[in-house]
Amino acid sequence: MKLSIIVPMLNESTGLPDLCEHVVPLARSGVEIIFVDGGSQDGSEAIAHAAGFRVLTSAAGRARQMNAGAAASSGDVLLFLHADTRLPPGAMIAIAQALRSHQWGRFDVRIAGKPMALRMVSALMNWRSRLSGIATGDQGLFVTREAFEAVGGFADQPLMEDIDICRALKTGGKPACLALQVVTSGRRWEQRGVWRTIALMWWLRWRYWLGTPVEDIARAYR
Repeated sequence: MKLSIIVPMLNESTGLPDLCEHVVPLARSGVEIIFVDGGSQDGSEAIAHAAGFRVLTSAAGRARQMNAGAAASSGDVLLFLHADTRLPPGAMIAIAQALRSHQWGRFDVRIAGKPMALRMVSALMNWRSRLSGIATGDQGLFVTREAFEAVGGFADQPLMEDIDICRALKTGGKPACLALQVVTSGRRWEQRGVWRTIALMWWLRWRYWLGTPVEDIARAYR
């Protein structure tokens, strides 16, 4: 298995040095790491370059950035990692084992932050994902290149690209739901308020399931 990790980023300079340090051991073990910048204005691209990583530029938009990274990568397995998410020890072994019986999968997630409610949010996200077979981008989505290309990659839309590709991938089989936890930042939850963010995300997802144009949903999210 050759793994390519694709990291979309936009103005991530605050946490980027830590992320680069986090993935250096993976790069040394032979994992391909590709950062895809969507037009950062805070020096993110220079930070990743200085750390010795390959950095691509693309039009802004997480889906576009991840598709660009996938197209430029050489791995037969793709892992899409948000810039504020960290992988658990043993992640590469777990992915290899999962893909013996699945074409794609995701990790459980733990949202880091002070509010105790974030533990409940994390548990609910993992439970919902197991029941629905739908993962969020925060959960470290991984997929074989064959399956990724078969569904046409991520839809070119400003939001909900993770839900869309999971729906498509499910037609070829259920995801591997790994109990290992990625850790993602709780900053947006803390900034907006945990309960307010929960209500907002459920409302946006409900509108998406009802067929509301994703551009309208993105405006409401912003």
